[in-house]
Amino acid sequence: MGSRNKHNLDDSFFKVEGNILIRQYDCEKLQIEPWGENSFRIRSTKQAELINNDWALLPQESSNNVTIKIDGNEACIQNGKIRADIDAGGKIAFYNQNGDILLEEYVRNRNNVKTFCSALNIDAREFKPIIGGDYNLTMRFESDPNEKLFGMGQYQQSNLDLKNCILELAHRNSQASVPFLLSSLGYGLLWNNPGIGKVSFGRNVTEWIANSTKQLDYWITAGDTPVEIEESYAKATGTVPMMPDYAMGFWQCKLRYQTQEELLEVAREYKRRELPISVIVIDFFHWPNQGDWRFDLDYWPDPDSMVKELKEMGIELMVSIWPTVDKKSENYNKMLEKGYLVRTDRGIRTTMDFLGDTVFYDATNPGSRNFVWNTAKKNYYDKGIKLFWLDEAEPEYSVYDFDNYRYHLGPNEQIGNIYPVMYAKTFFDGMKEEGQENIINLLRCAWAGSQRYGALVWSGDIDSSFESLRNQFAAGLNMGLAGIPWWTTDIGGFHGGNPDDPDFRECIIRWFEYGVFCPVFRLHGDREPHSKPLGTSGGGLCESGAANEVWSYGEEAYEIFKKYMFIRERMKPYITQIMKEAHEKGTPVIRPLFYDFPQDKLCFDIEDQYMFGPDVLVAPILHKGDISRKVYLPEGAKWKDINSGQILNGGQWVNYDAPLEVIPLFLKDDANIPIIE
Repeated sequence: MGSRNKHNLDDSFFKVEGNILIRQYDCEKLQIEPWGENSFRIRSTKQAELINNDWALLPQESSNNVTIKIDGNEACIQNGKIRADIDAGGKIAFYNQNGDILLEEYVRNRNNVKTFCSALNIDAREFKPIIGGDYNLTMRFESDPNEKLFGMGQYQQSNLDLKNCILELAHRNSQASVPFLLSSLGYGLLWNNPGIGKVSFGRNVTEWIANSTKQLDYWITAGDTPVEIEESYAKATGTVPMMPDYAMGFWQCKLRYQTQEELLEVAREYKRRELPISVIVIDFFHWPNQGDWRFDLDYWPDPDSMVKELKEMGIELMVSIWPTVDKKSENYNKMLEKGYLVRTDRGIRTTMDFLGDTVFYDATNPGSRNFVWNTAKKNYYDKGIKLFWLDEAEPEYSVYDFDNYRYHLGPNEQIGNIYPVMYAKTFFDGMKEEGQENIINLLRCAWAGSQRYGALVWSGDIDSSFESLRNQFAAGLNMGLAGIPWWTTDIGGFHGGNPDDPDFRECIIRWFEYGVFCPVFRLHGDREPHSKPLGTSGGGLCESGAANEVWSYGEEAYEIFKKYMFIRERMKPYITQIMKEAHEKGTPVIRPLFYDFPQDKLCFDIEDQYMFGPDVLVAPILHKGDISRKVYLPEGAKWKDINSGQILNGGQWVNYDAPLEVIPLFLKDDANIPIIE
């Protein structure tokens, strides 16, 4: 335990409890406590007591490297490499071990005469009461115009650096709010609040807003490198399990295999062609009704024999699960009676209207989680299916009126962003109880902490275009920095794309080349033209997209796809190593150049290249018609052009020819990875 100055404590705003510094002024209670090495958790409330829900954070051992000093109505607390100073007006400023300022609150009032004497009367921590309820919260920080910010999850825009961006703190189809940011100034910050809100990383001020909340809660860490910051964050929120071997290979999927025989024939064709395939997927509406969580036997007559045949071919089966419960489902009334369904505060109790009048199961309710898992276990898991596609994970409301939905844990406005975490936990806990290890499930959304429940996140129902590809490029890198290392896309995009269209063929080839060097290599999409539904009920109700197998795009594309499928297979030992690093240390599988080369300041500006693990530099083609591009080789290493074998020094730009069958790739130093035969 560190030292503390007890002079005039009776008259001070401060007190100390163990390693925790507490400031009480008027009705606000502010608490700063060590939470892991070089890290603090900051909470503030104007209610009677602080809430002790840790949300994304894991409990941490008490630090012995803490010093607290109180001087009248000013105080400071230091935990390793981070220090927080609080002045007499209550303003907090954070410093690193060198005394450099990392982050400070934005205050413009007369109380802070040491910094700003202002008539504006703007506080950093603004609790605005909601009449009859809790608080609308705004947290303000000073903005450094030269700071670069990364992370925050997945947004459909092409900016890797999020400075000057405004982000909704809410989930939507293809948008995942994971509110951890990594700063080029040497800190990381987690907004530890699962409520709906907004953050503005403005040039003049940063504002975090929670629409409705009971308290302020965030976590901050200091580190000398991005690696140190990311690893501290992983210790605070958890890491992914070890990825199973099969998940590192090729995944085949389309919208949607309509029958058992159709799916099996595709799997057999992959084997006849001697192509590597690890996973094949049964997509949505293979069930009688949403919320039945079982096969429609009219179209999938013998699931047990299907799973057996696939396993004999060395292929894992993944099955789609939706969290929607149709009011005609055999489970609806039971779940309604027990309070297992999401509620609406206004209007009819419908949360999604898609091929049925449906309500989401309430994943925040432990009883609801158990009910859904036990149903899925009986109808899928016990048949040998050990991999689930947990779709609609935001959840995807037909109308995003966030203030209209209410959960077991509270109103959606206050806790709604936790839903995908609890959805992943539903299946993770059940599978773990069955003794399964290395659990992985595919979800369309995540929040901070999702990774520890085996969540592989994909980027949602995105457009099939080069513009969309560029958006996914930024999204994947920022998801990794936000602590979600397992991430993938629908190769080729989801919405649209005709396999016979030459322009789309170019797009999907470039996307496929990029997809090889993503954490999970997965082909999916809703291709045109559609086929008709097979029936008028159950599993026959929904139409399907056009063919989406690797042989569906013509001979030129097929030969390129084959080349890269075998590249992925040859890289499996290397991929295993980087997945081990993700599991043990929280290391992003794909990351911007600055992550591995922070000493090369130019790397912070490059937004169209990345590292796949520590040794492979990837510079994909992201624009239609391009057959060459410039590639930057970071300082501090030598680089081997994988396609030509040429050795080049770092710290330079090179012009790279990249015809349709080539993606620019470099190996760092003496890395020996058998990418090209």
